[in-house]
Amino acid sequence: MYIKKINKLVLGTNNQGKVREISKLIPKKIKLYTPSRLNLKSPKETGSSFKENSLIKAKFFSEKTDEICLADDSGLEIDILGKLPGIYSARWAGRKMDFKKAIKKVYREINKKEVDWNKKIKCRFICALTIYWPNKKYYQSEGIIKGKISSAPKGTKGFGYDPIFIPNGYKLTFGEMLFSKKSQIDHRFMAFKKIKKFF
Repeated sequence: MYIKKINKLVLGTNNQGKVREISKLIPKKIKLYTPSRLNLKSPKETGSSFKENSLIKAKFFSEKTDEICLADDSGLEIDILGKLPGIYSARWAGRKMDFKKAIKKVYREINKKEVDWNKKIKCRFICALTIYWPNKKYYQSEGIIKGKISSAPKGTKGFGYDPIFIPNGYKLTFGEMLFSKKSQIDHRFMAFKKIKKFF
């Protein structure tokens, strides 16, 4: 359906952590633009799922620039919190995108449940990616990695909720892992693997 390979792309996010991570996944030959560089603010995320919000952003930035756009919507679901923060993951960080504040809220909400920290607090990171073409066609993918919440934040690498997420089969949080390791197993990589044929 889409035969022509992409050679330039707008990354549909104003989250600089996502810009850094997605940029490293995309082949270096592709020319990348960001909304901040183009002086574009992000649209309101009114969807009820990661895929819907990813599509809203991809469509918005593609239409604003008349270019192909790749947009990400991702977040952390915690079972004991009824899958919150989920699609509200960024909103828990507030307007200033303060994820230390968001992480404190996660622990505050978990501790209201009087949990036993010796038991696994199940959670997952989910990433939905959308490529949107100016001809209004689009393609979506989703990646999921399961894990548990760390009893305390650990590590300064990564961004967002990385310091409290321990992927299944590992002892380190994403905040403690080198990007070279994290990028081979995380939700964003899982989603990107399904769309890399377009590059």
